[in-house]
Amino acid sequence: MTDIVEPFPIVVGVDGSAASVEALSYAARIAAALEAPLTAVTTWTYPVMLDPFDPGTDWSPENDAQRCLLDAVRAAFQGSPPERFTQSVIPGRAAEVLIEQSDRASMLVVGSRGHGGFAGLLLGSVSTACAAHARCPVLVFHTPMRYPATSEDPRLSAAPRRS
Repeated sequence: MTDIVEPFPIVVGVDGSAASVEALSYAARIAAALEAPLTAVTTWTYPVMLDPFDPGTDWSPENDAQRCLLDAVRAAFQGSPPERFTQSVIPGRAAEVLIEQSDRASMLVVGSRGHGGFAGLLLGSVSTACAAHARCPVLVFHTPMRYPATSEDPRLSAAPRRS
């Protein structure tokens, strides 16, 4: 008798940045090619300066995270997520949650940089931590540089030209 074993999902860290939306879209193509489920994960924490028990505020970081994930899914899939797609909003620090999720993932996909950090960095702190500590393969998705339609991609100008 043959048991069909469902593969672990490809897990994507989503923070609403352009890089994470593109990473989610790219991961969906990989998941389809590998016939694997796809899971988008967004995390949230209470800001240090906010008292989570203050009845005077109706702002919720969890609700913001849910809205962020919903917007990213809409942007990545134009409103039509693929089959076998799930999404989760999980409390905790992003790197820690994603590394924990890597225990049950066939691959972890993160954008090279999210909303925080310095513009000149190639990798953000979350993608660096995931690449160093995840317990599955990690794909750090770099958002492709955009060039005007009339200019040549400078990465290709160094390539030898054929006569």
